[in-house]
Amino acid sequence: MKTIVITGSTRGFGYELAKKFLLRDCNVVINGRNQKTVDSTCLQLKSETKQSNISGFACNVQDKNELSQLWEFATNHFHKVDVWINNAGINQPDQYLWDLRQQAVEQIIDIDLKGTIYGSQVAMNGMAEQGFGFIYNVEGHGSNDSFISKLSLYGTAKRAVTYFTQALAKEAAEMGSGVKVGRISPGIMITDFLRKPLGGGDKEIQLDEHVKKVYNILGDYPDRIAAFVVERILGREQKNGEQIIWLTKWRAAFRFACAVFRKRKIVK
Repeated sequence: MKTIVITGSTRGFGYELAKKFLLRDCNVVINGRNQKTVDSTCLQLKSETKQSNISGFACNVQDKNELSQLWEFATNHFHKVDVWINNAGINQPDQYLWDLRQQAVEQIIDIDLKGTIYGSQVAMNGMAEQGFGFIYNVEGHGSNDSFISKLSLYGTAKRAVTYFTQALAKEAAEMGSGVKVGRISPGIMITDFLRKPLGGGDKEIQLDEHVKKVYNILGDYPDRIAAFVVERILGREQKNGEQIIWLTKWRAAFRFACAVFRKRKIVK
């Protein structure tokens, strides 16, 4: 039975990944910043999946020491970690780059980029000691060099995540420890992440009509994407450097071709 650790898994894509792994009889460790939220999420997942092989640990991914505690928690409960997914992330406020406050800049870089780096370091060291394991880092807007106004810093962080993961996979191969590294590219997911500003609050991110049109053509709900990703991870042996892509060029081209006849209204 495989053991899976997923950072940022109390909601959204991480939550759906956890659910799909549980339904495939994996041990799952979820993570968030608040232990009360983590505990309630565990209870909810147990109820939805009828599986009990789940546990949760709250930590701040900006702190490498706390991520080390997450690793220790997972291995104490399930004795090993087969897959570690760095999924935790936050969105950029609805502002141009020059209007972002220093705190916002630091939080985006610390959580979206540094959190992935620290998580990868912790998982790499632990997996090298146990002699096996797979680290996946979640890509996002910017990973494919695309540009959307008022997502510049978020895209910068995700582009850096892509380079970092590719470099880490190369170094893992050179080390020869049996640890593999890959990327998950989920495409456009329709979650509250699209409209939720940094740190929460009442003010939603406003999407212009062009962005809404693209999201309605290319977007998908996280449960569908998570099912695809989990099947790829568990369905066959993954190679080092593997990229799991949901929104492939073929799928995107097909969606645009069908958009004339098929009107999707998932973003209003």
